[in-house]
Amino acid sequence: MFKLSKVEHTFRLPPHLLSLALEEAIKLELESLFLDKVIANLGLCISVYDIQSIKGGFIFPGDGASTYTVVFRLIVFQPFVGEIIAAKLKESDAKGLRLTLGFFDDIYVPVHLLPNPSSFKPDSNNRNYVRWVWNYGGGDFIIDGIDQIKFRVHSVTYPPIPVEQPEQSKPFAPMVVTGSIDYDGLGPVSWWEDVMEVEES
Repeated sequence: MFKLSKVEHTFRLPPHLLSLALEEAIKLELESLFLDKVIANLGLCISVYDIQSIKGGFIFPGDGASTYTVVFRLIVFQPFVGEIIAAKLKESDAKGLRLTLGFFDDIYVPVHLLPNPSSFKPDSNNRNYVRWVWNYGGGDFIIDGIDQIKFRVHSVTYPPIPVEQPEQSKPFAPMVVTGSIDYDGLGPVSWWEDVMEVEES
């Protein structure tokens, strides 16, 4: 789920950071440039782990800042296909589930990757919200958002940045994880205690 990735980047160091030690100033600028950003095919940047080399310090004519080329390592969130992760329910609608890890919210479980057979019931308090239910062994197992939900990573995509977005569209997600809970042991963790009780009775 997390990995170290080596990156080389050339950037201007703003003059207001020059009063700091060079490595500290560079780390602050790298954090402002990379943290909480997604790099395509690499993942979501969580932290600058270390700085391995610093070159440059050139000041170009007409520029008041020095330019450096830095090799450093980032801790990135990069789930791999087949990995099992525990998350919490963020949203539920007729298209499926949206899950969150707290620091990353673009995890989707579409209808065809829910346990079969599943059905949904509209929430009486919120017309835009539905509760998905897995129908198994004569019992109804509800996805209600109370438990952690274990899912298997089905795919990780990095959509191209749109030139423009319709006004009412949801915010653009630079990395999207599609998950599946259609397998034994996946879904809300309490399900499997309940399933054991159903099978034993």
